[in-house]
Amino acid sequence: MKIIHIVGRQKNGKTTLIIDLIAEIKNRGISVGTLKHSSHSHELDRPGKDSFLHRKAGSIPTAIATKDQMAVFLPRKPHENPFEKMAPLFSNTDLVLVEGYVSGPGKKVEVWRKEVGTSPLISGQNNIEAIITDDPIKTNRPVWPRKDIRRLADNILELAGL
Repeated sequence: MKIIHIVGRQKNGKTTLIIDLIAEIKNRGISVGTLKHSSHSHELDRPGKDSFLHRKAGSIPTAIATKDQMAVFLPRKPHENPFEKMAPLFSNTDLVLVEGYVSGPGKKVEVWRKEVGTSPLISGQNNIEAIITDDPIKTNRPVWPRKDIRRLADNILELAGL
């Protein structure tokens, strides 16, 4: 599984960037899946709903299917690699873009905007390969322009080995 993490602090544009990348990469005939990582523990299901009650009773996995969507709930231990459990779901996917998960397995790039007023992660993290920004920044790692989505997709695909 080819994994690229799009990391960065809140409000720096990770979700918007991933949406733009999905469209550009799919237009090239490359299949792309995503995983949204949250560093917080919170309920994914709605308390009181049938699927929630099934899961709380001990069902593993618990799944829900509607006319046009499906979801599967699996437990996860704090340091367990989620990609190992979910690998079958991504088996026909060329690339998985992960939103966040700076400590997770795979190559990482950061999206950063000066106007947000936060410092970039790349200054204190050695595991970030490049920074995506249209703002001036001092770094010894590659700086990829955010406004050029075609070139950015080229860089992401090259980093993934695709």
